[in-house]
Amino acid sequence: MLDTELDLRNNPGVVEPATEVLKEGGIFLISLPDGSVLDGGNGNLGLYYNDTRYLSHLEFLVAGQRPVFLSSSIRDSHFAQIELTNPVFNLPDGTMVPAQTIHLRQLRLIKGAFFQRLRLINFNPFPVKLMLRFNLAADFRDIFEVRGSQRRRRGELLPVEVRRQGLVLAYRGLDNLIRTTRITFEPVPTSITGHPDRAEVSFELTLPPQKKIYLHLKIELDAGNTTSGNKISDLFSAATIEQAAAYHQWQRESTRVWTDNSFINAMFQTAVTDLKALQIDYPGEGGIIAAGIPWYTAPFGRDSLITSWQTLILNPALARQTLRFLARYQGKGVDRWREERPGKILHELRRGEMTGCGEVPHSPYYGSIDATLWFIILLAATYKWTRDDDLLQELADPLRNCLHWCLRYGDLDGDGYLEYLRESPAGLTNQGWKDSWDAVVDREGRLPVGPIALVEVQAYYYLALTEAAHLLSLLGDKPTAAGLKKRAQRLKARFNQDFWLEEEGYLIFALDGEKRPLTTLVSNGGQALFTGILPPERARRVARRLMAADFYSGWGIRTMSKREKAYNPMSYHNGSVWPHDNAIIAAGLRRYQCLDELSRLAAGLFAASPHFNYRRWPELFCGFTRRGLSGPVRYPVACDPQAWAVGSLFSFLHHLLGLELREQSLFISRPLLLPGTRRVEIRNLAVAGSRLDLAFEEKDGRVMANLLKKEGNLKVIIEA
Repeated sequence: MLDTELDLRNNPGVVEPATEVLKEGGIFLISLPDGSVLDGGNGNLGLYYNDTRYLSHLEFLVAGQRPVFLSSSIRDSHFAQIELTNPVFNLPDGTMVPAQTIHLRQLRLIKGAFFQRLRLINFNPFPVKLMLRFNLAADFRDIFEVRGSQRRRRGELLPVEVRRQGLVLAYRGLDNLIRTTRITFEPVPTSITGHPDRAEVSFELTLPPQKKIYLHLKIELDAGNTTSGNKISDLFSAATIEQAAAYHQWQRESTRVWTDNSFINAMFQTAVTDLKALQIDYPGEGGIIAAGIPWYTAPFGRDSLITSWQTLILNPALARQTLRFLARYQGKGVDRWREERPGKILHELRRGEMTGCGEVPHSPYYGSIDATLWFIILLAATYKWTRDDDLLQELADPLRNCLHWCLRYGDLDGDGYLEYLRESPAGLTNQGWKDSWDAVVDREGRLPVGPIALVEVQAYYYLALTEAAHLLSLLGDKPTAAGLKKRAQRLKARFNQDFWLEEEGYLIFALDGEKRPLTTLVSNGGQALFTGILPPERARRVARRLMAADFYSGWGIRTMSKREKAYNPMSYHNGSVWPHDNAIIAAGLRRYQCLDELSRLAAGLFAASPHFNYRRWPELFCGFTRRGLSGPVRYPVACDPQAWAVGSLFSFLHHLLGLELREQSLFISRPLLLPGTRRVEIRNLAVAGSRLDLAFEEKDGRVMANLLKKEGNLKVIIEA
C-alpha cells in the first residue's frame, strides 16, 4: 500500500453509499446495487483483473432512460440477481407505456470471464417496441491510480475494435503490455458505435405480452484472439452449474456450523462462501486468499496468514496453500527499493502496470515487520491442528529462513527487539498491522522517530521463537531448539520490564528510535495476550483495561482509547473498531480464561452484525459509542468482504467453544455459546487426521459439550 496522503483509505474521493461486490478468482466487479458501473473519477466502481480496471463504465438504458431499481442480492458470494423495471415512456406512435409494466432481471457471475443474462418480460396487454442501449468504457487504470495516486504519464488507449457481435477495448501500457476487454453479445446487436475511449451497443426489441426475452453478455479480459465458438447462453448455463458445484464442494470439505439461531446460521453460510470467493489461484505459483475487496484483492502476507490461522477450524487447506505460496516468494536478497531481506515474508504482491514499470515496489514489496513472524506462528498452529508431518518437512527450510531474518535482519539495533524503519521512498512509514501514515503516535499526537519496536510484534516474536523451538525439536535439531527457548525466555523477561505500564495496568504502544516508551493507549497491547508472554495477573489486568469504556465502544474494542489526543472514531487506525483485532484479543482472553470479558466482547460484535450487508463484519467500522437503538457507524471505504474480518467469525467460534489441541488430544474446556444461541453444532471438523461432530448446549445455566461422532483416533477430552 502506498504511503501517501492520497490513499483513499484516509482521503476518499468519491464514496458510493452502497455497492455490490462479485468476485471469482482474480476477477471482481464493484457496481451500484442496480448493477451499473458509472464513470466516477476517484470512485472504485469497475471490473478489475490483475490490479487493473478493465471496465470503468457499464450501464444500459431503456428507451433512453435508466431503469428503476427494485432490489439486488448476492447469493453464496458468487451469483448476483438484480431486479429492475421501466420508467414511463412513450412508443413512437404516442402510446404511453406505464411505469412498472416491464420487468428486467439481471443474473451475473464470474468464471474465467464476466457473464450476464438479462431477461425482459412485458406485462402490458400490447407489444412494446423499445430501444435498449448499453454504454461501455474502459480506462485501464492501475489500482493505485484508482486509489488516488497521480502518474506523470500513462499509456495509450487504442481505437475501439467493432465486431459483428461486440467490440474490443484496448490499452497499451508503459510496460509495453496490451490489455484488452472483449465484449460479446447474444443476439447480435442492432448497432455498435465506437468512440476513442468508449462504445454504445443498441438493440431494437419487440416485447410481446407475457413472453420472456433474453439478452446475454460476456466480457473477457486479455483473452487474445481465441473464441470458444459456443453460444453465450450455453456458456452462461454451464458456468452457473460449474460454479455452484465448486462452491458446494468447498462447503462439503469444510466444517459445517449449525445453531438454533437462523441469523447466526446465515452469518456462517455467508462467511464460508466469502472465503471461497476470496481465494485466487495463480497458475504455476499456487493459491492464496486475497486480503479484501476492492483495495486488497491481491496476496498480502500478514492478512493471508492471519486469515488462515483464524480458519483452521473451518478448513486447514487455506493454511497449507497460504504457507506454500508465501514460501515461494520468501526473500532471497537485499533490495532497499522493495525492502527485501533473505528469509523475509512478503507484505504485498501486485501485477499491474505501475508495478511492471517500477513506479511502485510491489513486485513483491516486503515492508512488513510481522508477516515473517506470522508465517512461523501459522506453520506451528497448522502442524498442531493437522499433524501433517509432510508439510513440516516441506517447509523446514522456509522456517529456518524466517528465523535467520529475525536474528540477522529484524533487530535493527541489536537490543533483542524487532524494529522497522522505512527504506523505500515508495514504501510504508508504519509496517505493523496499523500501517497508515499516522497510525503510530505519542500521547501528544506526534509522529515518533524510528526505528519503532511495536508491543504486539515483540509478543509475536516470543510466540514465534517458542513455537519454532518446538518444530525444530520435532525435526531433530535440538541444539538450535534449546537456543531459541532461551532467547524466548530472555525476551519475555525484558518485555515485561520494558513494555509494562503499571499506572494503567496495561502495555505501552512501542519503543521509539531512542528507546523512549510511547505510552499511547491502543489495542495493540491486547494482541499480546494470545502469545502467552504476560504473567496471568498482568494478563487479567490487560483484559479488564480493554473492556473499560474508553476502549470498549459497546460494539467492540477500539484501536485507540477515547482519552488520547489523537483519538478519532472515524479514522482508519486511531479509534475505529476492527473485527480481526478483536478476534485476536478474544483468543488471548480465552488463553487466560478471562471468560466474562470474552462473552461481553463477543456479544458486542455479534450485536453489530445485523447492521451490515449480509450480516458480514466489514474490514472496520467507526468507533462511536453504542447508544440506544442506533447501530454502528460504517467506515466509508472499508473493504467488504475483508478476509480477516470474515475469518474472525470462525476465530470467535473456536475460542468461545474452548477448543484446544495439546498432548495430541482435543480438549474442550469451559465452553461458551455464540451470542443469541442455546445450541451449537459443528460437524465434519477436520483435526489431527480425524473427523468430529460436536454439539454444545445450554442446560441449567451451564454449557454442556457432547461428542456426536468420531472418525479417527484423536482423543476428545471434555473438561468440567
